[in-house]
Amino acid sequence: MSEESNAGILPSGEGASQAAHRDGAGDDIDAAAVEQLRAGYHRIRKELAKVIVGQDEVLEQLLIAMLANGHCILEGVPGLAKTLMISSLARCLALSFARIQFTPDLMPSDITGTEVIQEDKATGSRAFKFLPGPIFANVILADEINRTPPKTQAALLEAMQERHVTVGGDRHDLSPPFFVLATQNPIEQEGTYPLPEAQQDRFLFKVFVNYPSYDEEYAIAERTTTDVDQTINEVLTGEEIRTFQRVVRRIPAAPDVIRYALNIVRATRPKQKDVPEAVRKMITWGAGPRAVQALVLGGKARAALKGRTHLAAEDVRAVAHPVLRHRLVTNFSAEAQGYSPERIIDEILAAIDPNQTAAGDDERYKQVLSA
Repeated sequence: MSEESNAGILPSGEGASQAAHRDGAGDDIDAAAVEQLRAGYHRIRKELAKVIVGQDEVLEQLLIAMLANGHCILEGVPGLAKTLMISSLARCLALSFARIQFTPDLMPSDITGTEVIQEDKATGSRAFKFLPGPIFANVILADEINRTPPKTQAALLEAMQERHVTVGGDRHDLSPPFFVLATQNPIEQEGTYPLPEAQQDRFLFKVFVNYPSYDEEYAIAERTTTDVDQTINEVLTGEEIRTFQRVVRRIPAAPDVIRYALNIVRATRPKQKDVPEAVRKMITWGAGPRAVQALVLGGKARAALKGRTHLAAEDVRAVAHPVLRHRLVTNFSAEAQGYSPERIIDEILAAIDPNQTAAGDDERYKQVLSA
């Protein structure tokens, strides 16, 4: 993680605020800034409620990923408003939006753009000119991302990780903020190309979109079969989003909470000592260091949405499933015995005690407590 994301490390428990004051770390975060972020979040939710019925957990996780400056995959059966959620979110923000419909014949240049020869009519000279593709927007809807071959899927990798694309040897920077919000259909597997593990790891969250409840489905049917126009208004600018992202990174994380996130991730690796039995038997590969970063950053964003100015173990637990479910590679035994990644994550969370994350011989922690 960057130095910025490690700023403001505090001890947890009673006396944390006094220790933070002595250490100076508490100066990095302002309760008023967190409250502004929380107010902006509620304004977005109010606008989205005009067109989206229910799906509260999905929308919260989508906004957490945005505030943590991460990308997100939404997976669900057709007709659950995945595309509508993303396009509606883009309309809430004063950001440019592009939808890329992934198909088997889509080419990488259809995403990144291409260089064309352009003639100057005045002089007759010719030169290459770069024509940017749809990736040069702030919010990218990668619709049905698993319906295009790996070569085209990989065209997103550089943009997602480095925030720029390289065409013809020239680098072209993407304007921040930049989010890739992808959708997948888990039912139709014929003619699909599952994302490689390395590319899935670039997504902060994988969010499952489930069927609505009875009352929610009734409201959907009632609302969408009338001629009432529900106009979504812009409520946040791109600069405000970037400010909120900086606020999230400045939220302090106590060493024991970081260790809790680290213990969860390390418990997904079958070759580690003292991992749950289900992990040893059902997982081929566990999550890597990006998962720890995602747990901490996602947890910080959730803490801010709840109006708190520090990261807590409950925030880490709350984002554990969307962070880990696409980073665990299960084996044949898991499939044969019905062990899904969700079940394995539940067992890991049950096995890891957040109170058993003592500082040990961490000199920084000792210095703060003895100050």
